[in-house]
Amino acid sequence: MKNNKTTENASITRFIEDWTGKGDEKQHTQSFWLALLRDVLNVSMPEKVIDFEKRVKIDGTKYIDGYIGETRVAIEQKGVKIDLDKPEKQSDGTLLTPYGQAKRYNDNLPYSERCRWIVVCNFVEFRIYDMDKPEPEKCAEILRLCDLPKEAYRLQFLIDQKNENIRREEEISIKAGKLVDKLYEALLPQYKSLNEKSLRSLNILCVRIVFCLYAEDAGLFATRTAFEDYIRSFSLANVRKGLMELFKALDTRIEDRDAYDESQKPFPYVNGGLFKDENIEIPNFTQEIVDVICNHCAPFNWSAISPTIFGAVFESTLNPETRRKGGMHYTSIQNIHKVINPLFMDDLVAEFEHICTTKATKQKNEKLHDFQVKLGSLKFLDPACGSGNFLTETYLSLRRLENEVISILNKGEAVLGFDEFIKVHISQFYGIEINDFAVTVAKTALWIAESQMMAETEKILGMNLDFLPLKTNANIVEGNALRMDWTTLADEPQPDYFVADKLNVYMVHDNTPFEYGGQHFKELNVIAREVEERELPSAKKITVIYDYIIGNPPFIGARWMDKRQKEDVILTFGKDWQGVGDLDYVCCWYKKASDVICGTDTRCAFVSTNSITQGGTVSTLWKPLFADGIHIDFAWRTFKWENETADKANMAAVHCVIVGFSVADNPKPKVILLNDKEKAVATNINGYLLDAPNIFVEKRKSPLCDVPRINKGSQPTDGGNLILESEEYDDFIKKEPAAKNYVRQFVGSVEFINGIKRYCLWLVNASPAELRKMPLVVKRVEAVKAMRLESPKAATRNWAAYPYLFTENRQPQSGNYLLIPSVSSERREYVPIGFLDSSIVASNLVLVIPNATLYEFGILTSSVHNAWMRVVCGRLKSDYRYSGDIVYNNFPWPSGSVDGDVRTPNNIRTSIERTAQAILDARSKYPDSTLADLYDSTFMPPELRRAHKANDEAVLAAYGWPKDLPESEIVARLFALYELQVNASRR
Repeated sequence: MKNNKTTENASITRFIEDWTGKGDEKQHTQSFWLALLRDVLNVSMPEKVIDFEKRVKIDGTKYIDGYIGETRVAIEQKGVKIDLDKPEKQSDGTLLTPYGQAKRYNDNLPYSERCRWIVVCNFVEFRIYDMDKPEPEKCAEILRLCDLPKEAYRLQFLIDQKNENIRREEEISIKAGKLVDKLYEALLPQYKSLNEKSLRSLNILCVRIVFCLYAEDAGLFATRTAFEDYIRSFSLANVRKGLMELFKALDTRIEDRDAYDESQKPFPYVNGGLFKDENIEIPNFTQEIVDVICNHCAPFNWSAISPTIFGAVFESTLNPETRRKGGMHYTSIQNIHKVINPLFMDDLVAEFEHICTTKATKQKNEKLHDFQVKLGSLKFLDPACGSGNFLTETYLSLRRLENEVISILNKGEAVLGFDEFIKVHISQFYGIEINDFAVTVAKTALWIAESQMMAETEKILGMNLDFLPLKTNANIVEGNALRMDWTTLADEPQPDYFVADKLNVYMVHDNTPFEYGGQHFKELNVIAREVEERELPSAKKITVIYDYIIGNPPFIGARWMDKRQKEDVILTFGKDWQGVGDLDYVCCWYKKASDVICGTDTRCAFVSTNSITQGGTVSTLWKPLFADGIHIDFAWRTFKWENETADKANMAAVHCVIVGFSVADNPKPKVILLNDKEKAVATNINGYLLDAPNIFVEKRKSPLCDVPRINKGSQPTDGGNLILESEEYDDFIKKEPAAKNYVRQFVGSVEFINGIKRYCLWLVNASPAELRKMPLVVKRVEAVKAMRLESPKAATRNWAAYPYLFTENRQPQSGNYLLIPSVSSERREYVPIGFLDSSIVASNLVLVIPNATLYEFGILTSSVHNAWMRVVCGRLKSDYRYSGDIVYNNFPWPSGSVDGDVRTPNNIRTSIERTAQAILDARSKYPDSTLADLYDSTFMPPELRRAHKANDEAVLAAYGWPKDLPESEIVARLFALYELQVNASRR
C-alpha cells in the first residue's frame, strides 16, 4: 500500500503534467484552481473554499478572478503566455501590471474583506505578495509550477484557516517564553531562600529584564544593544549593583539623575511604575545568568512578540502552580475574537466602512475624526483579567482600526503632536486580577502593545513619536473581583506637584504643559525656585461606567470550590438565592456584572463552561437574571476552548459557551453563532441558547405526564470491595465456589455501552450462616465495613452496620427493565438505551424504568426525545448527562389528541411498539457488536438506521408533526408543549 506522502506526490505530479504548457485565462482559471486545491493541497471540496468572479466596485463593476475569504487571498489569473511584469491598459486608460490590477481590486474591497495575500499566476509561476509587508511588490515570493513537488508547502497559506501572522506570533512568543524560563531557572538557585517575597522579587526581576530586552529591540533605548552592552560593561561581581542602579535610573527623570554618570545616558525615563519598587530582592549574578541574558536572550528579537500571547505565556512560565503542572497555556487570539468581535469590533468595523463610503472628503474626514474620538472614549473592563490577554488584544484591535482612520486623515502629511492624532490609550482599559504578579504582567503586556502600535502609527505619519516616558497606565488592580466594587477601580489622576504663587495654585503632572506668569511652561523646574511646593492630596476613587465588560472568568465546578470560593458565591448571590449551592464559580461573574450594568448601556460577554446553559443551572441562574431585565444579545453554542499549550496531548478539554448580555435596548438582531461559519438570527435567545421563549425546565420529583417512574440504579458505597472486575471473576469463583449464587452481572453506563463484563456481590438474600462459610466474601464485607466507618458522612457510617448490602437498592425485582446511561458521547445521534433482565444489577451510573414496554423504549430512543435531551440535560465535558429529574420527568409525551384529530392511545402505542421492536431486531443481527459499535455515526448499520428513522417518523406522527421537521423546530414545539402541560398541571 502506498503511504500518504507517495500518494500526495503522485497527485502533484499528475497536476503538473495536466497543466504544463497550457492555460487560457478565460477557459481554464476555475478548473486550474479547483484542481490545485484538490490535488496539491488535499482540499476535499474545493468549490466550497474558493469563489470566482467576486464583484468589486471600481468605475462600475469589476471582478476578482479568485477569492478565498477564509484566508483572505485574492487571485489574479493570467494566460500562460502573459508576462507578469508587463503593464496592461485598463478600461479607464491606466497602465497596471497584474499585481497592480489585483491591488487596486483589493484596495476597493470593504475593509473586512480586504486580503492579506495577493497571488498573481500565469499557469507557469505563482507570485505571492504579503500585504502585511511595507513594500509587498518588492519582496514577492515566486513559486514555479515545476517546483511544486518540493515546495507545495509554500501554498499552504491558501487554505490554512489559522492566520499565518498569528501563527508566527505564537511561535515567537512561545520561544520567548522558553527564554524567560531559562532565565528564571538560572536566577532561581541564587536566592538564599525561596519564601514568598523572594519568589515575587524573582518574578519582577524577570519582567524588568525582559522589558529592557524588548525596549532595546524596539528602539526605545539609545541603541539596539544598549542593555546588553550595559550588562557586559560590569565585572561579574558588580552586575547586581549595576542592575540596581539601572532600575533606579529608569524610574528617575533625566534632569534628576547624576549628570556625570555616562552609563545611564542610553536609557530614558520610563515611568509607569514598572521600576518603581526599589526593595525587590536581587541576587548575585553568575556567569551562567550573564550568558543567558547576553548570549541567549539578547540575540532574540523581542520586539516581534505578540503581547496578547506573550503576557499569558510569561505568566505561565513564572507562575509556580503552572510550572508544577507543566506546559505553557494561553488563550488563542482566535478565541478572544469570538468574544470581542460580536460584542463590539464587528460593529466598529462596519461603522468605519460606512463612513468611508461618504463621497465628500470634508464630510468624510469630519465623521472619521468623530469616530476616532469615539474609539478613544470607550472603556473596557475585564474583571478576571489574568495576564491581560483580552484587554491587550482589544487594545491592539482598536488601535489598528484607529490607524486606518489616521492613515486616511493624514495622507502622509506631517502632524503637530502626539495627542492630536492618537486617541486610543491604555488608560481606557480596566482589569481586576487576584494574582499580584499577573497584574504586573498585564500592565507590561499593554505597554508593549502600546509601543508596537505607536511604531505602526509612526510609519503612517512619517515621523517619530516619543513612547517613553510612559504617559498612560492601564487601570489594573489586584484583588478578589467578587469582593470589590467594579465601578471604582481608578483613582482621580493626581499631580506630581502642587505649586502656588500669591494668586494661583497649579497642579503639575509629569510633562504636562501649564501656564505661569503669562508664559507657557513644560517643566516644573523652570519655576520651582519661585513657588511654594504643596503636599499631594489623597487619591479619590472615580466611578466608572464601562462600555463593555469582557473576559474569561475562572472555571471551577460547584463541587470543586474551596471554602473561600463557596463564601464568594454566597456573598455574590445572597443566601436567599434558590439553588445557589449548585452554581459553578463562573456564575458569580454573571451576577456581579448584571448588578453593575443595571440602568446602563453597558454590554457584557463572558466565556464560560457550557454548564451554565444546561440542566438545572439554567433556571437557577438565568431565571432570576431575566426577571431583573437581563437579556442575551448573542451567544456561541458549545465549542472546545483551546487554551494553547506546548503540551496539547495532556491538555484537559474544556467545553465552553460565550454569552453576550445586557439590559440595554439593542437595535441589532440577536445572533446565535453555531461555529466559525454558521450563525442564526434569533427572535429571542433563552437560557439554553435557543431561539425560543424564556422557559425554564426545573427539577421535578415525578414525571410531568402519566408515564412510568424513573430511578437511578443501585449504589454500593463499598470502596470497590463488593465489585468484581471481569479478570477477577473466574479466579474468585474458583477459590470461593459457594459465592457463585450471590454474584451478579453489574452494569453501569460504560459497561452497558461498551459490552464490558463486570460483576458484584449481591448478598440481599444471603443468610449469616451462608456468609460466614465464604471467607473471601467475609474478607470483602469486612473491608466494606471499615471503609464506611471511616466516611465523613454520618449516613454512610450508619450503613456500616449492614456492610454486605448496597447503601441504595433500587434493583427491579422481576421482569425486564429499561436502562438509560447517565453519560453518553455527544457524537452519537441517539443515546443507546435498552432492556435488561432484572437479574442484572444496574449501578448508580445508569437510570432504570422498571417494567417498561416497547412504547416507552420507542419514545425515549426517538429523535424527538434525543433532541429534548440534548438541550436540557447537563454535560460532562461535552458528553450528554441524562437525568431523571430534569430530562425524563419534564419531557412532554404525546397526548391522545393531536391538532383536533382524536387518536386512541392504543393506535399510537401499536405503531410505536412496532418500530421500537424493529430497532431491537436490527441490533440482534450484530451479536458481535457493542452498542458503541452500532451507534457509531460512521459505522451504524443501514438496517438499524432505517429502523430508527421509521421509529422517529412514528413518534413525530404521534405528536401530529411532519416527519421532516428539523430538530430546532422539534425543540421549539416541545418547549411550547412543555409550557402548556406545566400550566395544566398547576390548575
